[in-house]
Amino acid sequence: MRRKERSAGFTLLELLVALSLLVILSTALYGTFFALTRGRDTTAAGMENRRELRTTLDQIRRELSGTFIRGPAAPGEKPLVSFVVEDRDSFGRPASTLTFTTIVPPRSDDLPTSDQVTVRYGVEEKDKRLEVTREARDRYLGGTPLPYPQMEDVEGFLVECYDGNKWVRTWDTTPGLNAGLPKAIRVTIRLKEGDGTTEFSTIATPRVTSR
Repeated sequence: MRRKERSAGFTLLELLVALSLLVILSTALYGTFFALTRGRDTTAAGMENRRELRTTLDQIRRELSGTFIRGPAAPGEKPLVSFVVEDRDSFGRPASTLTFTTIVPPRSDDLPTSDQVTVRYGVEEKDKRLEVTREARDRYLGGTPLPYPQMEDVEGFLVECYDGNKWVRTWDTTPGLNAGLPKAIRVTIRLKEGDGTTEFSTIATPRVTSR
């Protein structure tokens, strides 16, 4: 009887070994779980960034397709409509500005609008992180537009114009500078991926040369 009672329980050493194995298994399980969670969150964030990227580049391409310029204003007319690209950088990262007027489709609501909107894309720096901003105003209604973030956490925003021979980073249709719109406009957005950066570009062709 004494021998059976002693064999019915666990010794302290056996309990310590079992607890150690339980801790090891739990640590491995939780590590795998958190690794999968981080991977899922990273994938979701990457998909969201790609969605914003596609939306932004597609919007810029469509707006640039409808851009136009206008010569010096006649008496009683609105001022000159120009197309301007400025080559800027932020700590070695491209940070171009793009200002143009484009033809837009009519709104679906009853607000008073025209079919001409002046748009400006630029880059703002916040805590050493870049974001592409957009501001727009109706050409005839005026007002003071407020820039809002179009795409956050980018590594660069570059606008280049094709003059028929080469790509250049500045353009200005102010009288005396560039005579007309570029043949094509290439917009490139850089995103950080891993330890490097990846570039995504779209090319727009203006379809209206004057108005």
